[in-house]
Amino acid sequence: MLSKNQLGFLYMFISICAFSLMDIIVKWSIDYPIGQVLFFRGFFGIVFYFFIIPRERLYNFYQTNRPGLHLLRCLSGLIALVSIFIALRELPLATVVSISFAAPIFTTILSIFLLSEKVGIFRWLAVLIGFIGILIITEPGISALNIYYIFPVIFCLGLSYVAITIRQLSSTEPVWLISFYFSLSITLLSLLTISQGWVLPNFYDFILLSLVGIFGGVANLWLSQSYKYAEVSLVTPLKYLALVFAIIFGYFIWNEIPTIKTLVGSFLVIISTLIIFRREIYKKSIITSKSIND
Repeated sequence: MLSKNQLGFLYMFISICAFSLMDIIVKWSIDYPIGQVLFFRGFFGIVFYFFIIPRERLYNFYQTNRPGLHLLRCLSGLIALVSIFIALRELPLATVVSISFAAPIFTTILSIFLLSEKVGIFRWLAVLIGFIGILIITEPGISALNIYYIFPVIFCLGLSYVAITIRQLSSTEPVWLISFYFSLSITLLSLLTISQGWVLPNFYDFILLSLVGIFGGVANLWLSQSYKYAEVSLVTPLKYLALVFAIIFGYFIWNEIPTIKTLVGSFLVIISTLIIFRREIYKKSIITSKSIND
């Protein structure tokens, strides 16, 4: 029998693998319109979540008392998803993954304005280090492809707001319902792009495109399960395995070799997010000890 921390470690690892495989398929699917790939991400995500809805909620699974917040979560998630799909097609895999690690930096900034959280000097230092890392990776004004570097940054902004809305929704809503509405919104949005010329996939491509939705669905579930079973401090650093996978897959599939600036920039971004992460743990431990003493 595995311990809770070992189970959490395992769930986080397979979640990272699923997200990485989804990214690979999205990057491979360049012959298909983005709207069509979004359909597969959304529709097969919906199919997956119907298997995990509790039996007692099958007849009213869609009910919620917070439709407005669900709408904001879906809109911000859609912006993030479309942006990362564009980035994956136009930029090296390792570059996209490196910049995407900056999401906690934007979450820290947004939490100041949206949640009225106080941010100390250490987290501000982390934000500064992270932005320096992003600047090193993107080289503003130098590369002819810089227009595409804006998309992983937009992804980080969208994902940051997603994190904040999920934090608010999860106090009353089950994780599967939050994810279900997001998958539904992806599907509905994608249907509006049919007129742009969807391509009929062969059987092999159909299976691969379907895996975009399945991997996306199970990856989110396994991520939640990881945080449920294990100490956050143990499993979160595993997320950076995604960069290792991106470098390996990018090299062997697309012959992409990460540049020194990408590696240096990603190192700074990872350091900054680890600082933010450690400060969050410290802050929570202080709050917990105060509540116990009181």
